[in-house]
Amino acid sequence: MNTPQAGILLPLPPLARYLCFALQPAASAGDALRALAEAADGQATVVGIGRALVSALGGEIAGLRGFPVFAGRGLELPATPAALWVWLRGDDRGELVHRARRIEEMLAPALLLTDTHDAFVHAGGRDLSGYEDGTENPSGDDAVSTAIVGNERYPELAGSSFVAVQRWRHDFARFDSLAADEQDLAIGRRRLDNEEIDDAPPSAHVKRTAQESFTPEAFVLRRSMPWAEGRRAGLMFVAFAASFDPFEAQLRRMLGVDDGIVDALFTFTRPESGAYFWCPRITGGRLDLSLLGL
Repeated sequence: MNTPQAGILLPLPPLARYLCFALQPAASAGDALRALAEAADGQATVVGIGRALVSALGGEIAGLRGFPVFAGRGLELPATPAALWVWLRGDDRGELVHRARRIEEMLAPALLLTDTHDAFVHAGGRDLSGYEDGTENPSGDDAVSTAIVGNERYPELAGSSFVAVQRWRHDFARFDSLAADEQDLAIGRRRLDNEEIDDAPPSAHVKRTAQESFTPEAFVLRRSMPWAEGRRAGLMFVAFAASFDPFEAQLRRMLGVDDGIVDALFTFTRPESGAYFWCPRITGGRLDLSLLGL
């Protein structure tokens, strides 16, 4: 039976660790990925595969592409591709550390760990700015149809998903310099009760990204979590969808590409990374890598 990786649709875990890997020159990653396919259950360990690794294995995944370099007024968002992305979910930080170690050892020397970030749930699901995250997330069957590829578009990919990953770093000094009502207007919701502000300016984040306001509608399933490392902190933005089109439509509007109105979010936070991955389905209890010849 073909099923999605369960962690995509489950509620956020208390803790997480994100791993990014680079493909080593002249490396053969097939054996490493086979081992990972046996070890990753798709629930506590969610796996995404980048275009470079797919290409190195001689495969092709319809709809998988490189992360585009987006630019707007005074803004250029980074593209930081990786061969492999692993989202470790759990409730014990020490267990996550040791699971990450085992995966790193399993994938060496073909794949080199290049980036690690820890994340956590804050205040029941709020960004570190204090605002609720993912308020407009679809749920139930809508979440499945949003995040998981169905039979109609790419039948061979049914049960898999695509994920856009960005690490946003917040400028808390800049954010704290704004009055409380200015902060609310930048988001487009009141932090106190999460109610949308009807007369918020067009630059308000909620108005820039209202998923139902696009043609076609641009729904994604957000699974974002706050991260912190020393004095640096922000949001690990993770959005699953049946294609990258909805995410790109939202990001273009945030940057004001078509109308010149830049999302107010950029006044106090910027992405430091950006990458796309394909998340294979689960078949027979393991990651299905058959499209990669594995």
